[in-house]
Amino acid sequence: MELRLTTLGAYTEQFLLSLAAERGLSANYRSSVRQSLTHFRHWLEARRLEPAEVQDAHLVEYHHDLLAEGHAPSSSRVMMVHLRIFFRYLAATHALPSNPAELIQGGRAGMHIPQTLSDAAVEQLLESIDPQELPYGARDRAILEMLYGSGLRVSELVALRPEQVDWDEGFLRITGKGDKTRFVPLGGEAARALRHYREHARPLLLREGKPAPRVLFLSNRGSALTRERIRQIIKQRALEAGLSENVFPHILRHSFATHLLENGADLRVIQDMLGHADLATTQIYTHVEQKRLIRLHQAFHPRGRKH
Repeated sequence: MELRLTTLGAYTEQFLLSLAAERGLSANYRSSVRQSLTHFRHWLEARRLEPAEVQDAHLVEYHHDLLAEGHAPSSSRVMMVHLRIFFRYLAATHALPSNPAELIQGGRAGMHIPQTLSDAAVEQLLESIDPQELPYGARDRAILEMLYGSGLRVSELVALRPEQVDWDEGFLRITGKGDKTRFVPLGGEAARALRHYREHARPLLLREGKPAPRVLFLSNRGSALTRERIRQIIKQRALEAGLSENVFPHILRHSFATHLLENGADLRVIQDMLGHADLATTQIYTHVEQKRLIRLHQAFHPRGRKH
């Protein structure tokens, strides 16, 4: 039996049987593993990604998506551990030629330091999209400017309505997880891109005879964009921009927070803008602050300079 998306469920059941026979693990634990692997299989199916194509970067992206969906850090780590032992099994049984999860020690390596783009890569990505190309250039430029400029979750972007934009004050009123409202600055570039899209591109996407959707960002059918379609747009635009990185929606949110912190923003301010209920969630970015403190110490402390 060849390992493909269509047979991944069968391989999962074989794996669960091996857990029962070789390790004597409880039915409850096996049920938990099955739920984790089923969730991952659906994630692969949504991306039309075969198991043999999975790389460690995909697993990092998957972990980010788990957090974006609202999974607690502890439960997402457990799900990643389940994936790790599953991929180890697939490699050991030669269903896969290698184990893409071997660098994810305990489900943690590379997971607590969020993947980001450099300033130059973000600039390359954004500037590669011509907003004068109507309607899709204007729409896609506005989408990426908003994700990077305001640090929005994709779910927040696709649900964004015109009345949530305060043009006079330059703020977005965002309703995030737990129906909590927060106010996020709308940066100058994002505001210009959004205004241009609203005035020149969105009317072209509306369909005659159909009621206008309440949301701002529309598909080619005149309906609301989905999270999966946003992911596809970003991936395609990154390829067109010539970026070698694995670019996905949440990487722009991570880059938003990381670049703010690198330029001196307070962690609690970033927490508010991201809509994190707990500062501990925002502290995944503290590796940036630690590096900045080391640079400051080396630059200004009499005995901190490198020789």
